[in-house]
Amino acid sequence: MIIQGKCHTFGNDIDTDAIIPARYLNTSDPEELARHCMEDADPTFAGRVQKGEVIVAGKNFGCGSSREHAPVAIKAAGVAAVIAASFARIFYRNAINIGLPIFESPAAAAGITEGDEVKIDAEKGEIINLTKGETYQAAPFPPFMQELIAAGGLMPYVAGKAGGDS
Repeated sequence: MIIQGKCHTFGNDIDTDAIIPARYLNTSDPEELARHCMEDADPTFAGRVQKGEVIVAGKNFGCGSSREHAPVAIKAAGVAAVIAASFARIFYRNAINIGLPIFESPAAAAGITEGDEVKIDAEKGEIINLTKGETYQAAPFPPFMQELIAAGGLMPYVAGKAGGDS
């Protein structure tokens, strides 16, 4: 899978309340969550982000509560991938479960700036900053996790496997 898009940058310790504020947790509608994505970190984000773009952040992205709403809001907003220096463990798992590609690379997080264009080869874990001509490495996902993400998340993956066995 190749992902290419413009980057939106955020700092360290972006918690789930900044990704999707608690005041919007009364809905699980992805479109409604998308309208408020990153609202407390950048009130203009949801109105500016375009389908296929990439979030880049520092360390501990997705810390805080274990709400699944956070990666759902990001994916529903059209974000194609998240690159961070590190991820909170529960956010990492939730992102994989809903099919949101995430890439851990401290070098990429430090080297990419707002508006840079990146190209990500998910199979290799290679992140190329097309704006600066720099290449960074993230650990590629094992094949089964790549299948899960390509299927759109855990539930569609399992449904596909169950349907294929009959």
